[in-house]
Amino acid sequence: MKIAVRYYTRSGNTKKLAEAIADAVGAEALDVSVPLTEKADVLFLGSAVYAAGIDPAVKDFMKANGDQIGKIVNFSTAALLSSTYQQVKKCAEEYGISMAEEEFHCRGSFSLLHKGRPNEQDLAQAADFAKKYLAS
Repeated sequence: MKIAVRYYTRSGNTKKLAEAIADAVGAEALDVSVPLTEKADVLFLGSAVYAAGIDPAVKDFMKANGDQIGKIVNFSTAALLSSTYQQVKKCAEEYGISMAEEEFHCRGSFSLLHKGRPNEQDLAQAADFAKKYLAS
């Protein structure tokens, strides 16, 4: 099974999760500016919420790489919203990409909110989530 990890981040919060997930599943965490070079059976795709939505770079990545993605497994950070799942799912459906129901989300620090997040516990939980997802 081919596994890939891609993410988009402005603050570095989602990159931390991507690296923890990639280490757990034996993949490399790469920014969404790096296209998929071969089909990924499972794509762990990370994003964050900016102004109540996902960044256009994430949408562009899905559009450009849709034929290379078997299934997206969403992971995200946000200071206020609970997840990017619905925004990513809507975009995935538009491009005909399958999406797992399972996801991982944790708080991300922003200004004075949630300082130090994601923390070591969040990163361990993200790694655990990824391993459990692949085992199921």
